[in-house]
Amino acid sequence: MAKVLVADKISGGGVDILTNAGLDVDVKTGLSENEIVEIAPEYDGIVVRSATKITKRVIDAASKLALVGRAGVGVDNIDLDAATARGVVVMNTPLGNITSAAEHALALMMSMARHVPAADASMKAGKWNKKAFTGTELSGKTLGVVGLGKIGAIVTRVAQAAGMRVVTFDPYLSPRRAKELDVETVDLDALLGQADLVTIHVPLNDTTRGLIGEAEFAKMKPTARLVNCARGGVVDEDALVKALQGGEIAGAAVDVYASEPLAAQSPLRNAPNIVLTPHLGASTAEAQEKVSEDLARQFVEYFTTGRIKNPVNLAVTMQPHLVPFAELAEKLGSFASQMVRSGITGVEVSCYGEVGRSAEDAHVIAVSALQGVLGRLVDENVNLVNVSVVAESRGIELNERRSESARTYRNTVVVKVSGDGREHSITGALFEGRTARIVQIDDFDIDVRPAPWMLFMAYPDRPGMVGRFGTLLGEANINIAGMSVGRREKSGLAVVVLTVDDPVPGDVLERIRSTVDAEEVLPIQL
Repeated sequence: MAKVLVADKISGGGVDILTNAGLDVDVKTGLSENEIVEIAPEYDGIVVRSATKITKRVIDAASKLALVGRAGVGVDNIDLDAATARGVVVMNTPLGNITSAAEHALALMMSMARHVPAADASMKAGKWNKKAFTGTELSGKTLGVVGLGKIGAIVTRVAQAAGMRVVTFDPYLSPRRAKELDVETVDLDALLGQADLVTIHVPLNDTTRGLIGEAEFAKMKPTARLVNCARGGVVDEDALVKALQGGEIAGAAVDVYASEPLAAQSPLRNAPNIVLTPHLGASTAEAQEKVSEDLARQFVEYFTTGRIKNPVNLAVTMQPHLVPFAELAEKLGSFASQMVRSGITGVEVSCYGEVGRSAEDAHVIAVSALQGVLGRLVDENVNLVNVSVVAESRGIELNERRSESARTYRNTVVVKVSGDGREHSITGALFEGRTARIVQIDDFDIDVRPAPWMLFMAYPDRPGMVGRFGTLLGEANINIAGMSVGRREKSGLAVVVLTVDDPVPGDVLERIRSTVDAEEVLPIQL
């Protein structure tokens, strides 16, 4: 039974989903880093929102940790590098609060355009000052959307319904999607120069940190306004204060901050023409329930079936149609690595046929093969989270090749492993799209199903050899479940791959080696 720490408050429905699935759940919120470090070794999974920080210290201390989940979108409170190096999966819930986040951005946009917060404060102070709060219409204005993902798309649709023209800056937006949303794609400088309102909807990472600073504010219209409901740190807060004070822009509305909670003495609190809210983007009853329950279901799936949903640190994203090819590639990589055995420096993975059409698909298969290779070489847990990091740390280079041209079979995967002057390749295929077969070892044609216990032999092709090693295995009470023999020429070198029901002891291997004068006798475990 997996043990899960809920370190931040989530809905009761989320906790119920975890416990009803049989997970051992502790709800302990408001803990300091030291307190979490002390109890971290007990847990297989940790659930957080935005308050608790999962630092490298926490990850290093959590010896059993396999999964960290963020009930929400942003994961900047989780040390992704440390998690990735340890092979800890990090998940989020990107869909649960998108509607709430988009609606909050729209609310700030409209209230800022009509001076709603300032007018409200004035009325409550006993005043009636209509002239001071003359606003501006959104209809006919240009909205600049920085980051056109799911939240940005909702904002776009509402803005267009309000009569706004929308331009967007998003390097990852496809022309087809831009056409579907009826938006103009421009670079960031063009967006800043055209927009009457700029709204930001990007994650915080090395590319987006400080994306809007002094230089960017200088390119905006003096009548323009900025909304940031994305992540603190995307906008340079000092530059924003300076732009507001100097009249470079007309106003701003901010819901997220570089450091939260916002310090009482932050210059943002006294900047002119600014609306501030305390990170309310996901703070609706509906969103809190959705993200909590979504994450709880993801934890249950992971700990009961191994399925990874909404990961943020996988080396690749596994689409369902690739799963059988990835599983085959992992077995091929494991088999080849056991033939080379040590000093591995290079792995080459080639995909042929339909599976070689897409570079993205071929990359998934290549990384899966690399996982199979490393799984036999290192003591640490190797998975699709940390496989690339582990390979780089050991100086193992991955090369990828692909071709739409089919070979003997419609779809084949070839894994070649090299090191210490040795090189071996294993070729696999999927029969009827599902049944995995090993169809070639080096240049010997064979046909065998991968199995947990296998035996590979290379020996002189002479009559009676199969009977000899069959007898020795029988005497050791080891049953042969399957066999495939390959050879290039008569009376030359032959190879055989056996699938056996149990591992073959070392003394039996030696008797086989001497009896059939074998060049290679290798036990293979998959």
